[in-house]
Amino acid sequence: MRLTEDTYNHQGLRRQLVQSIHAKGITDDRVLDAMLAVPRHFFLDSAFDKRAYEDKAFPIGEGQTISQPYTVAYQSQLLEVKPFMKVLEIGTGSAYQAVVLAEMGVQVFTIERQRKLFDNNKKFDFLKKYKFLKTFYGDGYDGLPTYGPFDRVIITAAAPEIPQKLIEQLKPGGMMVIPLGAGDLQQMMRITKLENGSLKEEVFDYFSFVPMIYGKNN
Repeated sequence: MRLTEDTYNHQGLRRQLVQSIHAKGITDDRVLDAMLAVPRHFFLDSAFDKRAYEDKAFPIGEGQTISQPYTVAYQSQLLEVKPFMKVLEIGTGSAYQAVVLAEMGVQVFTIERQRKLFDNNKKFDFLKKYKFLKTFYGDGYDGLPTYGPFDRVIITAAAPEIPQKLIEQLKPGGMMVIPLGAGDLQQMMRITKLENGSLKEEVFDYFSFVPMIYGKNN
């Protein structure tokens, strides 16, 4: 069961969480403001209510997790989004990352391969607040060519390689943020698609994500 009330206590805990994320090096005010605005406890089972504002990942079912808030902030900051940009997200999960981006004023197209998680989000009334957030059930490796090209692509699962189809759906000048690597740790990368089609790669810190898997899971 999800909670739907955002109490003063929740808001105070959220403020503390955002302050701790800022202290860890997240400096983009728009990212911090978005995370302050989004009630993370809405995205978790009510059993996690007292722990929702710890800077930790938690299980959400189907072998998936809601990402650690710092990780969400880190990826969001690397994306360098501007209002009205089209952003493709691979791995909706709880939809927390997608909503943080939507709160920043971008159009979010997010794909989930786990049918149960996709169906849960379809019934999640809070998402209806965001008119420019669209959820899809499908194989993240295929992307959404019908809706592209995209200004940004964010991958919220460990990719063993850079997915070529997603590079193709990126606009010239666009960026992809991707945790790359097949082991226990992945290196966060930002890939910029230059005007001539070549790629500029930047490497950042190490994180741990669930694996990005081909296909859909009914």
